Amino acid sequence: MLALNMSKEVLTAFGLMNEKFDAANATMDQSNQGLLGSLETKASDTPDQFGEANRKAQQIKSISNEFFNYLGKLKSEVEGGFEKEEGKLPYEAMDKSTIDEAWFAGDGYSPKGKEIIAAFDKYKNGVQSVLGNVAKYQVIMDNLKKKFSTENVKDKEGVSKLYLDYHFKGFPAIATVAKLGALQNDVKTIEADIYNAFLGNALTTVASFRNYKAIVIPEKSAFFAGEKFAGKVVLGRYDKSTVPTKVVVNGSEVNLNEALEDGQVNLNFTTGNVGEHEIKGKFTFMEDGKPVDIDIDGNYVVVPKPNSATVSADKMNVVYRGVPNPMSISFAGISADKVNATAAGATLSKASKPGQYTLTAGSGTETTINVTGTLPDGQKVSDKKVFRIKGIPSPTGKIRGEDAAKGPKSSLENSQVSAVLEDFDFPVTVNVTQFNIKVPGQPTIVVNGSRLDGRAKAAVKKAMKGDVIIISDIKVKYQGINQVAKKVSPCTFEIL
Repeated sequence: MLALNMSKEVLTAFGLMNEKFDAANATMDQSNQGLLGSLETKASDTPDQFGEANRKAQQIKSISNEFFNYLGKLKSEVEGGFEKEEGKLPYEAMDKSTIDEAWFAGDGYSPKGKEIIAAFDKYKNGVQSVLGNVAKYQVIMDNLKKKFSTENVKDKEGVSKLYLDYHFKGFPAIATVAKLGALQNDVKTIEADIYNAFLGNALTTVASFRNYKAIVIPEKSAFFAGEKFAGKVVLGRYDKSTVPTKVVVNGSEVNLNEALEDGQVNLNFTTGNVGEHEIKGKFTFMEDGKPVDIDIDGNYVVVPKPNSATVSADKMNVVYRGVPNPMSISFAGISADKVNATAAGATLSKASKPGQYTLTAGSGTETTINVTGTLPDGQKVSDKKVFRIKGIPSPTGKIRGEDAAKGPKSSLENSQVSAVLEDFDFPVTVNVTQFNIKVPGQPTIVVNGSRLDGRAKAAVKKAMKGDVIIISDIKVKYQGINQVAKKVSPCTFEIL
Protein backbone atom coordinates (compact mmCIF):
# COMPACT_ATOMS: atom_id res chain seq x y z
CA MET A 1 0.00 0.00 0.00
CA LEU A 2 1.14 3.55 -0.71
CA ALA A 3 0.49 4.58 2.87
CA LEU A 4 3.04 2.14 4.17
CA ASN A 5 5.81 3.80 2.18
CA MET A 6 5.22 7.35 3.39
CA SER A 7 7.72 8.76 5.87
CA LYS A 8 6.77 10.66 8.97
CA GLU A 9 8.04 13.85 7.34
CA VAL A 10 5.60 13.41 4.43
CA LEU A 11 2.71 12.74 6.80
CA THR A 12 3.56 15.89 8.75
CA ALA A 13 3.76 17.85 5.49
CA PHE A 14 0.21 16.76 4.64
CA GLY A 15 -0.90 17.90 8.09
CA LEU A 16 0.70 21.33 7.69
CA MET A 17 -0.87 21.60 4.24
CA ASN A 18 -4.27 20.89 5.78
CA GLU A 19 -3.74 23.65 8.36
CA LYS A 20 -2.93 26.12 5.59
CA PHE A 21 -6.03 25.12 3.64
CA ASP A 22 -8.19 25.66 6.77
CA ALA A 23 -6.70 29.12 7.29
CA ALA A 24 -7.03 30.01 3.61
CA ASN A 25 -10.66 28.86 3.56
CA ALA A 26 -11.50 31.05 6.54
CA THR A 27 -9.90 34.06 4.82
CA MET A 28 -11.65 33.29 1.55
CA ASP A 29 -14.95 33.06 3.33
CA GLN A 30 -14.54 36.56 4.77
CA SER A 31 -13.48 37.88 1.37
CA ASN A 32 -16.50 36.31 -0.30
CA GLN A 33 -18.78 37.83 2.30
CA GLY A 34 -17.34 41.21 1.40
CA LEU A 35 -17.91 40.62 -2.30
CA LEU A 36 -21.45 39.51 -1.65
CA GLY A 37 -22.06 42.57 0.52
CA SER A 38 -20.78 44.87 -2.23
CA LEU A 39 -23.11 43.18 -4.69
CA GLU A 40 -26.04 43.67 -2.32
CA THR A 41 -25.09 47.34 -2.05
CA LYS A 42 -25.05 47.82 -5.80
CA ALA A 43 -28.32 45.94 -6.14
CA SER A 44 -29.88 48.35 -3.64
CA ASP A 45 -28.49 51.40 -5.46
CA THR A 46 -29.22 50.27 -9.01
CA PRO A 47 -31.64 47.32 -8.88
CA ASP A 48 -32.26 47.36 -12.63
CA GLN A 49 -28.58 46.67 -13.29
CA PHE A 50 -27.60 44.44 -10.37
CA GLY A 51 -30.86 43.11 -8.92
CA GLU A 52 -30.84 39.89 -10.95
CA ALA A 53 -27.11 39.36 -10.32
CA ASN A 54 -27.67 39.72 -6.58
CA ARG A 55 -30.49 37.18 -6.69
CA LYS A 56 -28.26 34.69 -8.50
CA ALA A 57 -25.41 35.39 -6.08
CA GLN A 58 -27.64 34.36 -3.17
CA GLN A 59 -28.34 31.10 -4.97
CA ILE A 60 -24.62 30.51 -5.56
CA LYS A 61 -23.95 31.18 -1.89
CA SER A 62 -26.49 28.55 -0.86
CA ILE A 63 -25.18 25.95 -3.34
CA SER A 64 -21.53 26.59 -2.40
CA ASN A 65 -22.21 26.49 1.34
CA GLU A 66 -24.05 23.20 1.03
CA PHE A 67 -21.18 21.47 -0.83
CA PHE A 68 -18.47 23.13 1.30
CA ASN A 69 -20.19 21.90 4.46
CA TYR A 70 -20.60 18.42 2.99
CA LEU A 71 -16.86 18.21 2.32
CA GLY A 72 -16.31 19.43 5.87
CA LYS A 73 -18.52 16.62 7.14
CA LEU A 74 -16.39 14.07 5.26
CA LYS A 75 -13.28 15.58 6.85
CA SER A 76 -14.82 15.34 10.30
CA GLU A 77 -15.68 11.69 9.74
CA VAL A 78 -12.04 10.93 8.93
CA GLU A 79 -10.67 13.09 11.76
CA GLY A 80 -13.11 11.59 14.23
CA GLY A 81 -11.08 8.42 14.48
CA PHE A 82 -8.10 10.28 15.93
CA GLU A 83 -7.68 12.12 19.22
CA LYS A 84 -6.21 15.62 18.90
CA GLU A 85 -3.08 16.51 20.83
CA GLU A 86 -2.98 20.14 22.03
CA GLY A 87 -5.62 21.02 19.46
CA LYS A 88 -3.83 19.38 16.54
CA LEU A 89 -4.33 16.07 14.76
CA PRO A 90 -1.64 13.39 15.28
CA TYR A 91 -0.33 13.59 11.71
CA GLU A 92 2.29 10.87 12.01
CA ALA A 93 -0.27 8.45 13.47
CA MET A 94 -2.67 9.03 10.54
CA ASP A 95 -0.68 6.79 8.21
CA LYS A 96 -3.45 4.32 7.36
CA SER A 97 -6.49 4.73 5.17
CA THR A 98 -9.75 4.80 7.13
CA ILE A 99 -12.21 5.25 4.27
CA ASP A 100 -11.60 2.24 2.01
CA GLU A 101 -14.28 0.00 3.48
CA ALA A 102 -16.73 2.91 3.80
CA TRP A 103 -16.35 4.40 0.30
CA PHE A 104 -15.69 1.30 -1.82
CA ALA A 105 -17.26 -2.11 -2.41
CA GLY A 106 -15.16 -4.49 -4.51
CA ASP A 107 -14.14 -2.73 -7.70
CA GLY A 108 -16.94 -0.19 -7.40
CA TYR A 109 -18.41 2.36 -5.03
CA SER A 110 -20.25 1.58 -1.83
CA PRO A 111 -23.49 3.48 -1.06
CA LYS A 112 -21.30 6.08 0.70
CA GLY A 113 -19.08 6.41 -2.35
CA LYS A 114 -22.10 6.87 -4.60
CA GLU A 115 -23.39 9.52 -2.19
CA ILE A 116 -20.11 11.46 -2.50
CA ILE A 117 -20.16 11.35 -6.31
CA ALA A 118 -23.80 12.50 -6.26
CA ALA A 119 -22.82 15.46 -4.06
CA PHE A 120 -20.15 16.50 -6.58
CA ASP A 121 -22.65 16.30 -9.44
CA LYS A 122 -25.31 18.19 -7.47
CA TYR A 123 -22.86 21.02 -6.83
CA LYS A 124 -21.78 21.31 -10.47
CA ASN A 125 -25.34 21.07 -11.78
CA GLY A 126 -26.52 23.65 -9.28
CA VAL A 127 -23.93 26.22 -10.37
CA GLN A 128 -24.64 25.43 -14.03
CA SER A 129 -28.38 26.02 -13.51
CA VAL A 130 -27.67 29.49 -12.06
CA LEU A 131 -25.03 30.63 -14.58
CA GLY A 132 -26.64 28.99 -17.60
CA ASN A 133 -24.81 29.07 -20.92
CA VAL A 134 -23.88 32.75 -20.84
CA ALA A 135 -20.56 33.26 -22.63
CA LYS A 136 -18.99 35.54 -20.00
CA TYR A 137 -19.31 32.77 -17.42
CA GLN A 138 -17.90 30.03 -19.67
CA VAL A 139 -14.34 30.26 -18.28
CA ILE A 140 -15.69 29.81 -14.75
CA MET A 141 -17.78 26.79 -15.79
CA ASP A 142 -14.81 25.20 -17.56
CA ASN A 143 -12.69 25.64 -14.44
CA LEU A 144 -15.49 24.25 -12.26
CA LYS A 145 -15.89 21.13 -14.41
CA LYS A 146 -12.15 20.56 -14.48
CA LYS A 147 -11.63 20.90 -10.71
CA PHE A 148 -14.65 18.77 -9.79
CA SER A 149 -14.69 16.20 -12.56
CA THR A 150 -15.57 12.73 -11.28
CA GLU A 151 -14.69 10.93 -14.52
CA ASN A 152 -12.40 7.88 -14.42
CA VAL A 153 -8.68 8.70 -14.26
CA LYS A 154 -5.83 6.79 -15.91
CA ASP A 155 -2.85 6.13 -13.70
CA LYS A 156 0.79 6.25 -14.88
CA GLU A 157 0.49 2.69 -16.10
CA GLY A 158 -2.53 3.54 -18.24
CA VAL A 159 -5.04 1.74 -16.01
CA SER A 160 -8.43 3.47 -15.78
CA LYS A 161 -9.57 3.96 -12.22
CA LEU A 162 -12.63 5.40 -10.57
CA TYR A 163 -12.24 9.04 -9.46
CA LEU A 164 -12.38 8.32 -5.73
CA ASP A 165 -10.23 5.22 -6.18
CA TYR A 166 -7.48 7.21 -7.89
CA HIS A 167 -7.52 10.16 -5.45
CA PHE A 168 -8.32 8.55 -2.10
CA LYS A 169 -8.17 4.76 -1.95
CA GLY A 170 -5.26 3.47 0.11
CA PHE A 171 -4.03 6.96 0.99
CA PRO A 172 -3.17 7.83 4.61
CA ALA A 173 -5.98 9.48 6.59
CA ILE A 174 -4.06 12.77 6.84
CA ALA A 175 -3.70 12.88 3.04
CA THR A 176 -7.46 12.38 2.67
CA VAL A 177 -8.11 15.25 5.10
CA ALA A 178 -5.72 17.55 3.22
CA LYS A 179 -7.27 16.69 -0.17
CA LEU A 180 -10.76 17.41 1.12
CA GLY A 181 -9.50 20.75 2.46
CA ALA A 182 -8.07 21.52 -0.98
CA LEU A 183 -11.47 20.78 -2.55
CA GLN A 184 -13.10 23.15 -0.06
CA ASN A 185 -10.62 25.83 -1.12
CA ASP A 186 -11.57 25.23 -4.77
CA VAL A 187 -15.24 25.79 -3.83
CA LYS A 188 -14.42 29.13 -2.21
CA THR A 189 -12.28 30.17 -5.19
CA ILE A 190 -15.04 29.36 -7.70
CA GLU A 191 -17.51 31.25 -5.51
CA ALA A 192 -15.24 34.34 -5.51
CA ASP A 193 -14.83 34.17 -9.30
CA ILE A 194 -18.61 34.14 -9.76
CA TYR A 195 -19.18 37.10 -7.44
CA ASN A 196 -16.51 39.11 -9.24
CA ALA A 197 -18.10 38.25 -12.56
CA PHE A 198 -21.48 39.44 -11.28
CA LEU A 199 -19.89 42.69 -10.07
CA GLY A 200 -18.12 43.27 -13.36
CA ASN A 201 -14.88 43.51 -11.34
CA ALA A 202 -15.77 47.10 -10.44
CA LEU A 203 -16.14 47.12 -6.67
CA THR A 204 -16.95 50.49 -5.12
CA THR A 205 -17.32 51.84 -1.64
CA VAL A 206 -19.59 54.75 -2.49
CA ALA A 207 -22.47 55.68 -0.25
CA SER A 208 -25.30 53.28 -0.79
CA PHE A 209 -28.82 52.40 0.15
CA ARG A 210 -27.59 49.47 2.26
CA ASN A 211 -28.29 51.44 5.39
CA TYR A 212 -31.86 52.09 4.36
CA LYS A 213 -34.64 49.94 5.65
CA ALA A 214 -38.29 49.64 4.71
CA ILE A 215 -40.23 50.50 7.87
CA VAL A 216 -43.89 49.72 8.43
CA ILE A 217 -45.57 52.49 10.43
CA PRO A 218 -49.07 51.52 11.62
CA GLU A 219 -51.51 54.23 12.64
CA LYS A 220 -51.39 52.61 16.08
CA SER A 221 -49.35 49.79 17.56
CA ALA A 222 -52.27 47.57 18.59
CA PHE A 223 -55.33 46.44 16.64
CA PHE A 224 -58.37 44.44 17.62
CA ALA A 225 -59.56 41.30 15.84
CA GLY A 226 -61.63 42.19 12.77
CA GLU A 227 -60.37 45.77 12.71
CA LYS A 228 -58.81 47.02 9.46
CA PHE A 229 -55.07 47.65 9.52
CA ALA A 230 -54.10 51.20 8.64
CA GLY A 231 -50.55 52.45 8.20
CA LYS A 232 -47.81 53.19 5.70
CA VAL A 233 -44.40 51.95 4.54
CA VAL A 234 -41.50 54.40 4.43
CA LEU A 235 -37.79 54.17 3.65
CA GLY A 236 -35.65 54.90 6.69
CA ARG A 237 -31.86 55.27 6.85
CA TYR A 238 -29.47 54.70 9.73
CA ASP A 239 -25.72 54.21 10.05
CA LYS A 240 -22.95 54.85 12.53
CA SER A 241 -22.05 58.19 10.95
CA THR A 242 -25.52 59.66 11.24
CA VAL A 243 -25.53 60.59 14.92
CA PRO A 244 -28.06 62.96 16.51
CA THR A 245 -26.81 65.61 18.92
CA LYS A 246 -30.00 65.61 20.98
CA VAL A 247 -33.15 63.50 21.29
CA VAL A 248 -36.22 64.49 23.31
CA VAL A 249 -39.13 62.06 23.81
CA ASN A 250 -42.32 63.01 25.66
CA GLY A 251 -40.60 66.00 27.25
CA SER A 252 -37.55 64.10 28.54
CA GLU A 253 -34.08 64.20 26.98
CA VAL A 254 -32.66 60.79 26.11
CA ASN A 255 -29.18 59.91 27.40
CA LEU A 256 -27.42 59.28 24.08
CA ASN A 257 -24.39 57.74 25.78
CA GLU A 258 -26.60 54.82 26.79
CA ALA A 259 -29.28 54.77 24.09
CA LEU A 260 -27.38 55.39 20.83
CA GLU A 261 -26.51 52.32 18.77
CA ASP A 262 -25.40 52.43 15.10
CA GLY A 263 -27.34 55.63 14.46
CA GLN A 264 -30.44 54.28 16.18
CA VAL A 265 -31.80 55.53 19.50
CA ASN A 266 -33.20 52.84 21.77
CA LEU A 267 -36.18 54.00 23.80
CA ASN A 268 -36.89 52.75 27.30
CA PHE A 269 -39.71 54.22 29.39
CA THR A 270 -42.69 53.15 31.46
CA THR A 271 -45.74 52.56 29.26
CA GLY A 272 -48.37 53.94 31.63
CA ASN A 273 -52.00 53.00 32.14
CA VAL A 274 -54.24 50.94 29.87
CA GLY A 275 -55.29 52.92 26.81
CA GLU A 276 -53.76 54.83 23.87
CA HIS A 277 -50.66 56.98 24.39
CA GLU A 278 -48.67 59.33 22.14
CA ILE A 279 -44.93 59.46 21.54
CA LYS A 280 -43.87 63.02 20.77
CA GLY A 281 -40.42 64.53 20.53
CA LYS A 282 -37.57 65.68 18.31
CA PHE A 283 -34.39 64.34 16.72
CA THR A 284 -31.79 67.13 16.50
CA PHE A 285 -28.90 66.90 14.01
CA MET A 286 -26.20 69.39 13.08
CA GLU A 287 -26.09 70.44 9.42
CA ASP A 288 -23.74 73.15 8.15
CA GLY A 289 -23.14 74.17 11.75
CA LYS A 290 -26.84 74.64 12.48
CA PRO A 291 -29.25 72.39 14.42
CA VAL A 292 -31.93 70.71 12.34
CA ASP A 293 -34.95 69.25 14.16
CA ILE A 294 -36.89 66.22 12.93
CA ASP A 295 -40.24 65.64 14.63
CA ILE A 296 -41.02 62.34 16.35
CA ASP A 297 -44.71 61.51 16.11
CA GLY A 298 -46.04 58.09 17.08
CA ASN A 299 -48.38 56.28 19.39
CA TYR A 300 -48.89 52.97 21.17
CA VAL A 301 -51.70 51.17 22.98
CA VAL A 302 -51.34 49.61 26.41
CA VAL A 303 -53.51 46.55 27.07
CA PRO A 304 -53.97 44.81 30.42
CA LYS A 305 -51.13 42.51 31.43
CA PRO A 306 -52.30 38.87 31.23
CA ASN A 307 -51.58 37.97 34.84
CA SER A 308 -54.78 36.05 35.54
CA ALA A 309 -57.02 33.59 33.75
CA THR A 310 -60.75 34.06 33.28
CA VAL A 311 -62.55 30.95 34.45
CA SER A 312 -66.32 30.73 34.74
CA ALA A 313 -68.74 27.95 35.54
CA ASP A 314 -71.64 28.70 33.21
CA LYS A 315 -74.20 26.89 35.37
CA MET A 316 -73.15 28.91 38.43
CA ASN A 317 -73.74 32.41 37.04
CA VAL A 318 -75.87 33.38 40.04
CA VAL A 319 -76.62 36.55 42.02
CA TYR A 320 -78.66 36.62 45.23
CA ARG A 321 -81.68 38.68 45.98
CA GLY A 322 -81.56 40.82 49.09
CA VAL A 323 -77.77 41.18 49.38
CA PRO A 324 -75.25 43.47 47.62
CA ASN A 325 -73.51 41.33 44.97
CA PRO A 326 -69.95 42.59 44.24
CA MET A 327 -68.93 42.30 40.56
CA SER A 328 -65.84 43.01 38.47
CA ILE A 329 -66.60 44.19 34.93
CA SER A 330 -63.98 44.99 32.28
CA PHE A 331 -63.21 44.87 28.56
CA ALA A 332 -59.76 43.55 27.56
CA GLY A 333 -57.67 46.34 26.10
CA ILE A 334 -60.04 49.13 27.21
CA SER A 335 -59.45 51.26 30.29
CA ALA A 336 -62.11 51.16 33.04
CA ASP A 337 -63.19 54.77 32.44
CA LYS A 338 -64.17 53.80 28.87
CA VAL A 339 -66.40 50.92 30.01
CA ASN A 340 -70.09 51.29 30.88
CA ALA A 341 -72.34 48.59 32.32
CA THR A 342 -76.07 48.31 33.00
CA ALA A 343 -78.30 45.53 34.31
CA ALA A 344 -81.82 44.63 33.19
CA GLY A 345 -83.96 43.42 36.09
CA ALA A 346 -81.49 44.68 38.68
CA THR A 347 -79.70 47.79 39.92
CA LEU A 348 -75.99 48.12 39.07
CA SER A 349 -73.91 50.81 40.77
CA LYS A 350 -70.19 51.61 40.58
CA ALA A 351 -68.03 50.85 43.59
CA SER A 352 -65.02 52.86 44.78
CA LYS A 353 -62.42 51.04 42.63
CA PRO A 354 -62.35 51.19 38.79
CA GLY A 355 -64.05 48.19 37.23
CA GLN A 356 -65.83 47.26 40.49
CA TYR A 357 -69.64 47.29 40.76
CA THR A 358 -72.40 46.31 43.18
CA LEU A 359 -75.52 44.58 41.86
CA THR A 360 -78.82 44.59 43.71
CA ALA A 361 -81.17 41.98 42.24
CA GLY A 362 -84.84 42.68 41.53
CA SER A 363 -87.87 40.44 41.81
CA GLY A 364 -87.35 38.43 38.61
CA THR A 365 -85.60 35.14 38.05
CA GLU A 366 -82.66 36.48 36.00
CA THR A 367 -80.80 39.64 35.08
CA THR A 368 -78.81 40.55 31.95
CA ILE A 369 -75.68 42.65 32.37
CA ASN A 370 -74.92 44.71 29.25
CA VAL A 371 -71.37 46.05 28.85
CA THR A 372 -70.24 48.68 26.34
CA GLY A 373 -66.62 49.72 25.75
CA THR A 374 -65.21 52.60 23.72
CA LEU A 375 -62.07 51.80 21.69
CA PRO A 376 -59.28 54.39 21.26
CA ASP A 377 -60.64 55.27 17.79
CA GLY A 378 -64.11 55.91 19.20
CA GLN A 379 -65.65 52.67 17.97
CA LYS A 380 -68.11 50.98 20.34
CA VAL A 381 -67.97 47.31 21.28
CA SER A 382 -70.48 45.51 23.46
CA ASP A 383 -71.16 42.22 25.19
CA LYS A 384 -73.66 40.79 27.65
CA LYS A 385 -74.04 38.02 30.17
CA VAL A 386 -77.08 36.51 31.86
CA PHE A 387 -77.16 35.72 35.60
CA ARG A 388 -79.81 33.77 37.49
CA ILE A 389 -81.38 35.45 40.52
CA LYS A 390 -81.81 33.25 43.57
CA GLY A 391 -83.11 33.95 47.04
CA ILE A 392 -81.03 33.52 50.16
CA PRO A 393 -80.85 29.81 51.07
CA SER A 394 -82.69 28.35 54.05
CA PRO A 395 -80.96 28.79 57.41
CA THR A 396 -79.98 25.80 59.55
CA GLY A 397 -81.15 25.66 63.15
CA LYS A 398 -78.50 25.23 65.85
CA ILE A 399 -78.55 24.64 69.61
CA ARG A 400 -75.34 25.47 71.37
CA GLY A 401 -73.93 25.92 67.84
CA GLU A 402 -74.67 22.31 66.80
CA ASP A 403 -77.31 20.56 64.68
CA ALA A 404 -77.55 17.66 67.17
CA ALA A 405 -76.06 18.51 70.54
CA LYS A 406 -75.67 16.32 73.62
CA GLY A 407 -75.24 17.15 77.29
CA PRO A 408 -76.83 17.49 80.71
CA LYS A 409 -80.14 19.27 81.20
CA SER A 410 -78.37 22.24 82.75
CA SER A 411 -76.41 22.79 79.54
CA LEU A 412 -79.61 22.93 77.47
CA GLU A 413 -81.28 25.32 79.93
CA ASN A 414 -78.44 27.83 79.44
CA SER A 415 -77.95 27.33 75.69
CA GLN A 416 -79.00 29.67 72.90
CA VAL A 417 -80.95 28.71 69.80
CA SER A 418 -79.41 30.15 66.61
CA ALA A 419 -79.70 29.86 62.83
CA VAL A 420 -76.91 30.17 60.27
CA LEU A 421 -76.63 30.37 56.48
CA GLU A 422 -74.18 27.56 55.86
CA ASP A 423 -71.83 27.80 52.83
CA PHE A 424 -73.14 31.28 52.04
CA ASP A 425 -70.34 33.76 51.42
CA PHE A 426 -72.30 36.94 51.99
CA PRO A 427 -72.21 38.62 55.43
CA VAL A 428 -75.82 38.19 56.58
CA THR A 429 -76.80 38.30 60.26
CA VAL A 430 -79.66 35.96 61.26
CA ASN A 431 -81.59 36.67 64.49
CA VAL A 432 -83.86 34.01 66.05
CA THR A 433 -87.18 35.50 67.20
CA GLN A 434 -89.15 32.37 68.17
CA PHE A 435 -88.96 28.58 68.36
CA ASN A 436 -90.88 25.51 69.58
CA ILE A 437 -89.38 23.07 72.07
CA LYS A 438 -90.74 19.53 72.52
CA VAL A 439 -89.70 17.40 75.52
CA PRO A 440 -90.82 13.73 75.34
CA GLY A 441 -94.00 13.25 77.44
CA GLN A 442 -94.52 17.05 77.67
CA PRO A 443 -96.63 19.40 75.53
CA THR A 444 -94.88 21.57 72.90
CA ILE A 445 -93.91 24.97 74.25
CA VAL A 446 -93.64 28.09 72.09
CA VAL A 447 -90.74 30.30 73.20
CA ASN A 448 -90.25 33.90 72.10
CA GLY A 449 -86.65 35.00 71.63
CA SER A 450 -83.61 32.75 71.30
CA ARG A 451 -83.26 31.36 74.85
CA LEU A 452 -85.39 29.01 76.94
CA ASP A 453 -87.96 30.77 79.16
CA GLY A 454 -89.26 29.55 82.52
CA ARG A 455 -91.86 27.17 81.08
CA ALA A 456 -89.35 25.61 78.72
CA LYS A 457 -86.80 25.14 81.48
CA ALA A 458 -89.47 23.50 83.71
CA ALA A 459 -90.28 21.05 80.93
CA VAL A 460 -86.60 20.26 80.40
CA LYS A 461 -86.21 19.45 84.11
CA LYS A 462 -88.74 16.65 83.67
CA ALA A 463 -86.75 15.05 80.84
CA MET A 464 -85.14 11.67 81.42
CA LYS A 465 -81.64 10.52 80.50
CA GLY A 466 -81.56 9.49 76.83
CA ASP A 467 -84.50 11.76 75.88
CA VAL A 468 -84.05 13.66 72.64
CA ILE A 469 -85.53 17.16 72.80
CA ILE A 470 -86.57 18.66 69.45
CA ILE A 471 -86.36 22.38 68.70
CA SER A 472 -88.43 23.24 65.61
CA ASP A 473 -90.47 25.95 63.87
CA ILE A 474 -87.60 28.34 64.40
CA LYS A 475 -88.55 31.86 63.30
CA VAL A 476 -85.80 34.26 62.22
CA LYS A 477 -85.29 37.76 60.84
CA TYR A 478 -82.40 39.02 58.73
CA GLN A 479 -80.58 42.08 59.95
CA GLY A 480 -79.95 44.83 57.44
CA ILE A 481 -81.84 43.31 54.51
CA ASN A 482 -85.54 43.32 53.72
CA GLN A 483 -86.26 39.68 52.93
CA VAL A 484 -88.42 37.01 54.54
CA ALA A 485 -86.41 33.99 55.62
CA LYS A 486 -87.25 30.54 54.34
CA LYS A 487 -88.16 27.70 56.69
CA VAL A 488 -85.42 26.95 59.17
CA SER A 489 -84.37 23.33 59.68
CA PRO A 490 -84.89 21.94 63.27
CA CYS A 491 -82.16 20.88 65.66
CA THR A 492 -82.02 18.39 68.61
CA PHE A 493 -80.50 17.99 72.07
CA GLU A 494 -79.97 14.56 73.69
CA ILE A 495 -79.99 14.43 77.51
CA LEU A 496 -76.98 12.63 78.95
